[in-house]
Amino acid sequence: MAQSPQLARLQKRLNAIPIAAKRAVELSMEKSAQEIVALAKRLCPVDQGELRDSIGWTWGDAPEGTIVLAATKGAVLRITIYAGSDAAFYARWVEFGTATALPQPFFLPSYRLLKKRTSNRTKRAISKAVKETWRA
Repeated sequence: MAQSPQLARLQKRLNAIPIAAKRAVELSMEKSAQEIVALAKRLCPVDQGELRDSIGWTWGDAPEGTIVLAATKGAVLRITIYAGSDAAFYARWVEFGTATALPQPFFLPSYRLLKKRTSNRTKRAISKAVKETWRA
């Protein structure tokens, strides 16, 4: 039995929604990661700049030797925000302090400050993608 044109059009719209939503979420996550990294770099104490320069983000797993701000297991889309490197191995000591040095947090405050904004951005991106796909 053949499908009606209206049903075919509806099916086409419904199939396009997950693709559009995924792309919108990717863009939203990238923008949010860039904002968090920029704020962390501004809050980071600078001596020679190695620690500040080691702060970044990537899709998937963080580079070896870095500390990770937050991570999820099994997520389809996963951005990792990290700090530290071979040259800036002391990132966690600066963030959390040591027995002789006070903490100078830069990593977690930037995440906490922008967490709600990033969540809302992603929600708006999904909503906008669904509306635009439905109108098409």
